[in-house]
Amino acid sequence: MGAVKIWNAMEIAEVAGESSNSEIPHSSLTVDHTLSLSDMKPRIVELYKDLFKNWSNKDESDFSIETVSGGITNLLLKVSVKEDSGNTIKMTLRLYGPNTEYVINRERELQAIQYLSAAGFGAKLLGVFGNGMVQSFIHARTLVPLDMRKPDLAAKIAKQLRKFHQVEVPGSKEPQLWNDIFKFFKQGRLDAPVVFAHNDLLSGNLMLNDDEGKLYFIDFEYGSYSYRGFDIGNHFNEYAGYDCDYSLYPNRDEQYHFFKHYLKPDKPQEVSEKDLEELYVETNCYMLASHMYWALWALIQARMSPIDFDYLGYFFLRYDEFKRQKEKCLSLAESYLTKYGAG
Repeated sequence: MGAVKIWNAMEIAEVAGESSNSEIPHSSLTVDHTLSLSDMKPRIVELYKDLFKNWSNKDESDFSIETVSGGITNLLLKVSVKEDSGNTIKMTLRLYGPNTEYVINRERELQAIQYLSAAGFGAKLLGVFGNGMVQSFIHARTLVPLDMRKPDLAAKIAKQLRKFHQVEVPGSKEPQLWNDIFKFFKQGRLDAPVVFAHNDLLSGNLMLNDDEGKLYFIDFEYGSYSYRGFDIGNHFNEYAGYDCDYSLYPNRDEQYHFFKHYLKPDKPQEVSEKDLEELYVETNCYMLASHMYWALWALIQARMSPIDFDYLGYFFLRYDEFKRQKEKCLSLAESYLTKYGAG
């Protein structure tokens, strides 16, 4: 295996600027995420003036900044700019966490965002800078884990995820899920389709406009071609939240409800029992891969990330659940393959 190129955010900003076809504003400026909001503001104003030339003469008082969320990977800020007309433009500023380039391919993320945005997913990319990006502001609330198991929302998520999996993003379609570790899955014995997957569909990456009933998928930084079952199984694991309460993992009936709306969004009641069972086995095998993926991710973050989060504790929670579910899930797969045959 050849050496893997690690792209940092500064290089991505430079590549965006060098592309003659790129219409996305770019800047090499960076913003120190460790500063207080008041100390950060002058730098953000400078950044916005550099990115958006029509605001280059604006006064700092025309800008207001507030925290949207501080996750365990990124810091999200809402930046409001008062225009001369009196209108206020709202945008989302996303600051990458330090050292995240070791676990996130920013070049791939930037490319994917443009295609996913064109397909109607997430916020529009408005600018790229040294350690982050600027996107349009989504007027919606972020879901919490318990929202995801509500039948009406589960159906919406399933339908949206099916559409997401149908988006074609240029580049290699080789699944990015450690093939050398999960050879059982790579052999195709479960015949899992390869799709462009979100790979991080937790409640914090789902937003809902309650007035319009519109659901949004956001944050595609882990997006890549992967196995369909991994994306769904990973989503189900996130019902447990950061506390990893796996008693909240959806039961078979709840999963079948999701599968029906995923497989046939317009006619969910027409999905066959065999198709439901097939996706159930596929999803619950790749659920294991999800636990291993995030367990190893947590080990890397424990060493690299300065963010105040118990990554090592999170590693043990995910790895212990992997061990607890392993035999059950592999037995489920063997039983299915005995019943229907491989491939």
